[in-house]
Amino acid sequence: MAYKIDLKTFTDDRGNLTVIEKVIPFDMKRLFYIYGVDGSIRGGHRHHKTVQAAICLKGNCAIYNQDGDSEQVFELDSPDQCLVLEPKDWHQMFDFSEDAILMVLASEYFDSTDYIYEPYFIHDSLRELTAGQ
Repeated sequence: MAYKIDLKTFTDDRGNLTVIEKVIPFDMKRLFYIYGVDGSIRGGHRHHKTVQAAICLKGNCAIYNQDGDSEQVFELDSPDQCLVLEPKDWHQMFDFSEDAILMVLASEYFDSTDYIYEPYFIHDSLRELTAGQ
């Protein structure tokens, strides 16, 4: 199941500096970011082998996750929080604030054959959470 980790952050009167070092459980091969979302739902897949780490650098968003046994919604609203998504984690990103920037680190290069789009199940809570998206 997906899980959050705290990123080491140094704060003083000059501002904040957040470090991503030795905390991501994979070697990064790809980085992408999502922004300017128009109310759409993003994601809607899991992977055969890719592990991902999602960080909302600005604004906020929610990530619905199911792993075949359980489901959970994670709120990302701080750049010092990181959500690690395992390959088995079918996920959807939604409820983006207008200013949201969601950065995702990935363990693998893009490969369309690595994506599995079928969810394990469609639960009523997913329908409720994403209604109107």
